[in-house]
Amino acid sequence: MTISIPQPLHAGQEMTRLARFHRDVRWTGTIRAGAVGPGSPAMTATGEGRHHTIQNGLWIVGEYQQDQYLPDGSFVLRWQLHWVAGWDPQAGEYRASVADNYGHLELLAGHIEGHLLTFRSIGRPRLRTQLLWHIVDDETMIWRNEVSVDGGSFELVERYVCTTIS
Repeated sequence: MTISIPQPLHAGQEMTRLARFHRDVRWTGTIRAGAVGPGSPAMTATGEGRHHTIQNGLWIVGEYQQDQYLPDGSFVLRWQLHWVAGWDPQAGEYRASVADNYGHLELLAGHIEGHLLTFRSIGRPRLRTQLLWHIVDDETMIWRNEVSVDGGSFELVERYVCTTIS
């Protein structure tokens, strides 16, 4: 009698494609007024993201932190996020999870079209997230966070120019 035990997966070409968007980076950018809640002010931000793979390259883990400032330069807060992304062969798409220091946890589905990676909230939550990475060149990416409320169109929350850390 032969017993067949499923073996762990190995990272494929999908992960090579995804890794292009997960560079260690620093960024600067802006958060629009009202984007983080009614009456919230416009802010500037600087941040950093670092990545590594786990489980033989099946998942990319990112640790991010960002300091946010009022236009006069006054410090407001430090935001932190834990990211896990990879290829889900059963769904036939990229999947990611985010958990941040506001207690926010979300699952997202993604796809790549050329130099653009897009992840969107899974399901129909009242507040939907859309995250976009656009590769400009070997050193630069543009990252955008957009939200949709109650099925409306996606609107910009924040936009950053990300520069690869050497």
